[in-house]
Amino acid sequence: MYCEFTMRWQIFSCGIFALTAALGQAQSYPAKPVRFIVPYPPGGATDIIARSISGKLGAALGQQFVVDNRAGGGQKIGTALAAKSPADGHTMLLVSVTHSINPALDAKLPYDSVKDFVPVTLIASSPNAVVLHPSVPATSIKALVALAKAQPGKLNLATSGNGSGGHLAAELFQSMTGTRMTTIPYKGGGPAYVDLMAGQVELMFTSPNPTLAYAKSGKLRAIAMTSAKRSAAAPELPTVAEAGNLPGYEASLWYGVMLPAGTSRDIVTLLHAEITKAARLREVAEPLTTFAIEIIASTPEQFAAYLASETAKWAKVIKEANIRAD
Repeated sequence: MYCEFTMRWQIFSCGIFALTAALGQAQSYPAKPVRFIVPYPPGGATDIIARSISGKLGAALGQQFVVDNRAGGGQKIGTALAAKSPADGHTMLLVSVTHSINPALDAKLPYDSVKDFVPVTLIASSPNAVVLHPSVPATSIKALVALAKAQPGKLNLATSGNGSGGHLAAELFQSMTGTRMTTIPYKGGGPAYVDLMAGQVELMFTSPNPTLAYAKSGKLRAIAMTSAKRSAAAPELPTVAEAGNLPGYEASLWYGVMLPAGTSRDIVTLLHAEITKAARLREVAEPLTTFAIEIIASTPEQFAAYLASETAKWAKVIKEANIRAD
């Protein structure tokens, strides 16, 4: 009886000690400045999201949240750095749709996109815009499909690189419509825009910014958005799904926060609460509408499920289109 009581007391004591330690860790967090890794160069949507949120987190939690731009390798350099960082909550990672694309595009990733990370929240999402050079005789998705089917391979499709979000959005479109275009990969969106506006290529699936501005000036023609519902940034533009009678078509440019695997649940919960609170602030959300970015602020579980579905979807597209990394 004494031995049984002693054993139960030890188990109870261990449980209390573990709970106290976890609470103590959360209460003392952050104990130093937090590095917020952005695997892209400064100035883009990912960088703007990170900087908008990091200032709010610093004010709420009493420590600096320092944005660390680690561009290169299609998000791999910064992501690998985050994966190898201590799981103490003092390193955060901002990921985009590329995080769900890379596993199928590169069999030798220096990290495991699922096992090496803990999802915190899917912060926001943005559509691609389907944009044409004004010389293309199509003003709708149905007209574009008809043109592409009448002239297989003749339309030149610009992308900002093999395996980019816009490239895969276009490949999914071709797969679902039974069309075939000639893909012209560029080293970034800038050179692709130059040739698109010059008429060297006919169309592109790409970020709404600066596409919508070019469309309003008449330099390009935007005909649809790739999101599941119409974008508040351009409500006059239909979605590809509704305009082309393609139920299920959706290709978003999304952004989320992850932490190194092993980070305590208490820290994940705390950061989720503060990040989602910051993201919903008017001064954070409104400027992002310039990029047609909509705040989502999901739970960690919702983000994990979404990431799994996106990874499976793009793996199928990459395999069917036989896409290889540059």
